[in-house]
Amino acid sequence: MKDSKEKSSVRVTRLLPYFFLLKPLWLPFTGALLCGIIYGISSGFGLPFMMDQVFPKIFSNKGSSPDLSFLELAKYVGWFPLVFVIRGVSGYLNTYLINLCGIKVLEKIRVQVFTKLQKLPLSFFQKNQEGDLLSRVTADTGQLQTAVLNVSNDMVRQPITFLGAICALIVISLQNEGMSFVLVCLVVIPICVFPIRRIGEIILRKALGMQEMAGDMTAVLSENLSASREIRAFNLEQKEIKRFQNASKEYLWARMKVIKYSHLLTPIIEIITAVGISVAIFQASRTSVQLDAFIPVIMALYMSYEPVKKLGSIQNQIKQALASIQRIDDILDVDEAIKDASNPITTPISGNIEFKDVCYFYDNSNAKNKPAIRNLNLSIKAGEIIALVGPSGAGKTTLAGLLPRFFDPSSGRIKLDGVNLTDYSLKHLRESVALVPQKPFLFNLSVLENIELGHSAYSNKTVTESVNLANASDFIDLLPEKLDQNLGENGNRLSGGQIQRLAMARAFYKNSPILILDEATSALDSQNEETIHDSMKKLMKGKTTFLIAHRFSSIKLATRILVLNFGKVIADGSHDHVYSTCDLYKSLYDRQNIV
Repeated sequence: MKDSKEKSSVRVTRLLPYFFLLKPLWLPFTGALLCGIIYGISSGFGLPFMMDQVFPKIFSNKGSSPDLSFLELAKYVGWFPLVFVIRGVSGYLNTYLINLCGIKVLEKIRVQVFTKLQKLPLSFFQKNQEGDLLSRVTADTGQLQTAVLNVSNDMVRQPITFLGAICALIVISLQNEGMSFVLVCLVVIPICVFPIRRIGEIILRKALGMQEMAGDMTAVLSENLSASREIRAFNLEQKEIKRFQNASKEYLWARMKVIKYSHLLTPIIEIITAVGISVAIFQASRTSVQLDAFIPVIMALYMSYEPVKKLGSIQNQIKQALASIQRIDDILDVDEAIKDASNPITTPISGNIEFKDVCYFYDNSNAKNKPAIRNLNLSIKAGEIIALVGPSGAGKTTLAGLLPRFFDPSSGRIKLDGVNLTDYSLKHLRESVALVPQKPFLFNLSVLENIELGHSAYSNKTVTESVNLANASDFIDLLPEKLDQNLGENGNRLSGGQIQRLAMARAFYKNSPILILDEATSALDSQNEETIHDSMKKLMKGKTTFLIAHRFSSIKLATRILVLNFGKVIADGSHDHVYSTCDLYKSLYDRQNIV
């Protein structure tokens, strides 16, 4: 029990840093709080006091014509709309300004989470569903923003309303003989603390489950939208609908549990406060207190109980926000792992690479059983064209991914031109490596903009030249807007081969001293493959190149072949040497060249 309380206390303190996001917004936020204070005073004190002091003067003769002139009557009656004008204007300005701050806070939280995602290693994204991350960046940040703003606002507005009502209640009770018993009815307020606390603990658990269900549902949706072609090809429409229905239903029930408990608090507090008001009415009926004198007291009691109900709602929002914070902090607290050099080296890179006792494990829990790279010792001279050959899972892509520091070795060192990779700035290092992956990604931009994303300090060709090198000019010239043609999301307006060639054009334009071609010709037909091979020879000249390919037609371009199996280099040399000494390579080669 003690540990649970300490854990809850720690969680509540985790909400505090987010309030500091309001610091740059101090002017509109201060205005919102001042308007909230005015609203609270006009509601909690103004309305009951007006009923107690103004109404008796208007209706002093109990139904007969009042002994007031027209101007005096108009003055007293004017208090009624005046109080509501002050209350209405201050309430509106409070709501408007607090929402203005809320939009800006939401932007800061989302940008903070998004910025963190840009710094996390690829291993983080391999362990987390894309849809769940989307839910954290959108739904969870929105929930946190709502809590920060509402708590900041109501923690001023509601206590002021409460204190105003208490002051009015005290003044009215002291002015009217025999009404001091009303103050005893306020004892029900501390009783409200118990259901507020208990329900808040339940909501925290239920809200966390609800946010996780929201993430699962978004994950199903994201996966479905990303696999539209496969779903139609395998007739998975009904199966996907059922899967989404199940995820949506689970989220619905999780949400209903939060709604059940968050809205349960209001009637509980109303029942408790109704008991307090009933006691006051019962006691008043036994005394000589008149109805017209007692009505302001009832209003003041109600206005003192209402903020307690609102503060209970705030407690519920805090608990829901803590559930969101836990999910957001799962991102913000992740070790970035791939850290930039404090004093980076920025000298030009030529491409000499050395691996020294390098090991890499994708999952530390299985480090002893499933290393992706094992005790790799390797020296590569600048300008060498290295073909990485081996069965799937041999570690080819992992080895190449270590160069741009998509992940760092679990042990050992990698040197580039005699300098540890970690001593280069990430920007400078990654500018020096051009990558064409097996499944390239094109952004929802024009052809020109997609290629220009590859611009680096090494770029020395025009976009047109890069397009020609990639053998992509033929289909680009057929596009309605040619280089200015928008490609749609992930290049969905192009074929697989066209996407691959544009990705190559981007690498050509980047012109980095190190190239990684991961199945770069896999989507090309045999006719275009020969043309691209001629272009690739020109591109690879003088550059350190890693060719990852299962097609031996591409491997023939290499000057050196490395055969990997289970993360280890088992053969190293020319085609003839490796073919004669490595059974694995021989079997892979022969399998593709059987006539």
